[in-house]
Amino acid sequence: MKGEDAGFMIIFWRFILFISIFLILFLLPVMAEERNTMNDNFIPEWAKTVVWYQIFPDRFRNGDPLNDPKLENIEGSWPHDHISPWQVHPWTSDWYEFQPYEKQNKGFYIITDKSLKELKGKINIEKLLSIKGQQFSPVTLKDKLIEKGFTEADIKIIWKHTENEKTIWYDIQRRRYGGDLQGIIDKLDYLQSLGVTAIYLNPIFESPSLHKYDAIMYHHIDANFGPDSVRDRELIKKEVPHDPGTWVMTSADKLFLKLIKEVHKRKMKIIIDGVFNHIGIKNPFFQDVVKNQENSKYKDWFIVTSWNDPAKGKEFTYKGWFGVKELPEWGRTDNNLLPGPKSYIFNITKRWMDPDCDGDPSDGIDGWRLDVAFCVPHGFWKDWSKHVKSINPEAYMTAEIIDTAEVNKPYLKGDEFTAVMNYNFAFTSSEYFFDEHNRISTTEFDKRLRELREAYNKEISYVMQNLIDSHDTARMNTMIVNKDKISYRDWHKYCEYAKGSNPEYDTGKPLPNEIKRQKIFVIFQMTYLGSPMVYYGNEVGMWGATDPCCRKPMIWEDMEYSDEIYLPDGSKRSVPDKVGVNKDLFNHYKKLINIRNSHKALQLGDFNTLFIDDKNEIYGFSRKYKDEYIVVIVNNSKKEKRAKFEVELPGTFVDLLNEGNGFTVKEDKTISLDVKGEWGRILLLENK
Repeated sequence: MKGEDAGFMIIFWRFILFISIFLILFLLPVMAEERNTMNDNFIPEWAKTVVWYQIFPDRFRNGDPLNDPKLENIEGSWPHDHISPWQVHPWTSDWYEFQPYEKQNKGFYIITDKSLKELKGKINIEKLLSIKGQQFSPVTLKDKLIEKGFTEADIKIIWKHTENEKTIWYDIQRRRYGGDLQGIIDKLDYLQSLGVTAIYLNPIFESPSLHKYDAIMYHHIDANFGPDSVRDRELIKKEVPHDPGTWVMTSADKLFLKLIKEVHKRKMKIIIDGVFNHIGIKNPFFQDVVKNQENSKYKDWFIVTSWNDPAKGKEFTYKGWFGVKELPEWGRTDNNLLPGPKSYIFNITKRWMDPDCDGDPSDGIDGWRLDVAFCVPHGFWKDWSKHVKSINPEAYMTAEIIDTAEVNKPYLKGDEFTAVMNYNFAFTSSEYFFDEHNRISTTEFDKRLRELREAYNKEISYVMQNLIDSHDTARMNTMIVNKDKISYRDWHKYCEYAKGSNPEYDTGKPLPNEIKRQKIFVIFQMTYLGSPMVYYGNEVGMWGATDPCCRKPMIWEDMEYSDEIYLPDGSKRSVPDKVGVNKDLFNHYKKLINIRNSHKALQLGDFNTLFIDDKNEIYGFSRKYKDEYIVVIVNNSKKEKRAKFEVELPGTFVDLLNEGNGFTVKEDKTISLDVKGEWGRILLLENK
């Protein structure tokens, strides 16, 4: 070898060595990180196959009337009136009708901007600024004014300029219906008969409110959900709230563990609502801060903006979620929660996922739904997700993030959540199935669905909670009744418009033709890619505007319900709305859920758009898993239409939805068939 050749080879091999070192030092860690991400992004197989059912506990079933809450148990919840007449509300009563105890109420009172303007120059209005907009009963308002140093003469003046805000909504927010854990246990067989395989419970932790998003604590189930509320609360008083070593298992806690056991016995799964952005004002950590101010050992647990200092004219103020003072937010850094609340949340996570701490999570919950997840820093979710997976590698974590797929993406990289509540699926579905004049085309419908599927890891698409409504929205039937009025996708405007208090929003019972729209959506929901979720009562035809009217007590066949006579404004409907179980709709749900549960192709199969017919409003797609092949056609028009298209495989097909409508597809793979208006076909390839 010549000298210059030898020199060239030395340079060449040095270059190869440099590249190798570069790969080792720089690329391999990146690849390892990607591998770890994929490992962290483990999707539990069970979550791909389930049909979800969402339960609002106070409104599902009263299984134990002896544990019903008392007036003192609602202290600390809006509208902060635990003095006026009150009782557990009759389960079967007309939703908008005032009951005798409600007619006795004097209402609540608010210091408004108008009040302050009228009082200027008459009293020191600076003292009133901190309570502006808050609701008080007559007694609690007077107490608050005395606390702030106002004289009897001042109070008389203030009272004249205070707004009386007694409305139906005041009364509805005070209502408790007595639903509890025993009621859920009693109705597990009902859910199983419907075909439900996974349950999501709205918050069940100790709380004074009907919704329980203002928890007093996370380490105990609400005492009024259990069999012995008085004794449970006495036991809780003996604990050191931040010390898990002092925590006891109350009767309500034990009943919840029984519920978990009964759910698992039926081969079902259960997740619960984790509200980790904020807590309620009755929380002992927060109460200690209120009492001891800067001397509290929990002073860093919350976002305090001003400490009480009368000498400097300062009052105790803090950050509440979206300005709601009933919901003080946990203290945090830019990218995590502070150690105190973080440790507390980690401890309660372990408590409910592995209750006996034996390393076997089978006696615990199967996962979490995370409330307002977008409000909590990513760093916390990453740490918490690792903690959850260390307890149960097959845990399911779904987040409430009502935003675009782009906003959802950072949460679904494998190191935070398994899925999100799929509101984008709901928005798109409502625009296609519910709207009439504003309906999107079939082409646009398919495009939006495809964009959602492509936005995430393919595996994630199988476990997204495909809902249409929830405790935060109008019920599906009421959406259909109010079609074209407001875009569901325009979330903030929608929430304001779709309230029962809006006279333009129809709160009446859906007509048969509107039920048909619900049925065609269910055909699609139970055959599309993802995990369908049913909001309690949709299967029997319940209706209602958005919160609180979407939270009516469940309709059961063994109860006789009053007609809905009254409208939200107190006037009477021209024709009363009959309330009862829609058996035909129930059977439709049961059939579609059974079809889904019986066919792996609908749970785990690949999705492929087969044809789009904009003119006739027909949509066709296939689901294929191993040797199982299913074709789904939905006719979104009101008239019977003929669908002609090609399938991927020839052979004999049976119609799972419409018995007796089987046929054979020849080698040209062409299908030509009729589909009833607002209906569908679910075709299973039986013989190739």
